[in-house]
Amino acid sequence: MAVKAVVPFLVAMMLLTGVCNTLLTKYQDMQCVENCDAPSKEDRKHFEQPVLQTLQMFIGESGCWLVIGLFSAWQRFKSRRAGYEAIPEGGAATPASDGSETPDVANPLLPAHPDEEGRVPLTGTNVLLLALPACCDIAGTTLMNIGLLLTAASIYQMTRGALVLFVGLFSVWFLKRHLGLYKWFSLFVVVFGVAIVGLAGAITKDDKATPSHAALAETAMSTREEIAITKLSPAVWTIIGVLLIAGAQIFTATQFVLEERIMEKYSMEPIKVVGWEGVFGFLVTLLIMIIMHFANGKKYFNAREGLYQMTHFPAIAISSVLIMISIGGFNFFGLSVTRTVSATSRSTIDTCRTLFIWVVSLGLGWETFKWLQVLGFALLVYGTFVFNDLVRPPLKSCVERKPEPLLPEEPIEHM
Repeated sequence: MAVKAVVPFLVAMMLLTGVCNTLLTKYQDMQCVENCDAPSKEDRKHFEQPVLQTLQMFIGESGCWLVIGLFSAWQRFKSRRAGYEAIPEGGAATPASDGSETPDVANPLLPAHPDEEGRVPLTGTNVLLLALPACCDIAGTTLMNIGLLLTAASIYQMTRGALVLFVGLFSVWFLKRHLGLYKWFSLFVVVFGVAIVGLAGAITKDDKATPSHAALAETAMSTREEIAITKLSPAVWTIIGVLLIAGAQIFTATQFVLEERIMEKYSMEPIKVVGWEGVFGFLVTLLIMIIMHFANGKKYFNAREGLYQMTHFPAIAISSVLIMISIGGFNFFGLSVTRTVSATSRSTIDTCRTLFIWVVSLGLGWETFKWLQVLGFALLVYGTFVFNDLVRPPLKSCVERKPEPLLPEEPIEHM
């Protein structure tokens, strides 16, 4: 299938769906659900349901099965129309590798390359192994959703850049990879950049980014603790949010390592991996929500209140549907970009997503401009590009002749 015009379309759609996913989630957090006419901003209550947002993310990922069904139906239709049987999946053609300038766009349902490593198909009860990375995704996504409540959308997206640090460390510890000197340097630059981004949010007053912290005080154990919580400054809340988002990357990196471990032994199309993780993540999150609702029933675990708000406030309901569509589209278009171009190209595009989120948030008036944030973002981009071998390190002697990839060329990207 054709060629040059499709790749820019995939890139544009990956950027669009990725930007929309973060901005829609932040928009949802900013929706007032109680005391909306109160003159004081502190007296208003906003939609603060990070666990429910995690559930809707998994619903969106489960939507990958809809894409799989549509592609399969289209292939059967083309086969019948052409008068021949479809080629089995194992023998399907993949992106061109004949040296032509622009390869064909890969079918995301089929393996990018023939399995020459003797891996067995991931079928039957072995599919349950994907529940392990799904559980890591639950923890990481929920912590990031809480962090997004406390920070601006751009700070949230930039802080997620800390993922490369934990991916690098876990690859060395658990996957026995080797990191060159320049990669350690790039990780240090990324950490320094994340620290500056957090500092920028802490020292600059930005009430636009954190509409309310009233709900956080509802879980206080005593009146004294409640008073102490409500008196925390926006700067402290921002620091807490940054730490939660950065800490969530530990679970995300663990998810990536588990996925690679599983994929070293078993083979499965990446889009089906996302679909199965969506199914397992949905079931586990739903079970946790039910248990915690009856055990605690407050704030983040008040499932009845969250579902009521989601179904009775049109802005929240519409944004929920759009979030599900955007996360499913982001995974699909991201995988298509990875398989048609490369994983490093995808990481570069994802960095552009951070910039677009920042610009749109400023344009919508959701946050204020911070010069220190520019420096932090620049360090994050530079460190990430050096780590991915897109930019030469400062010392030429530090470059490895044959750098060892830390993760496969088909990463599973989520929110």
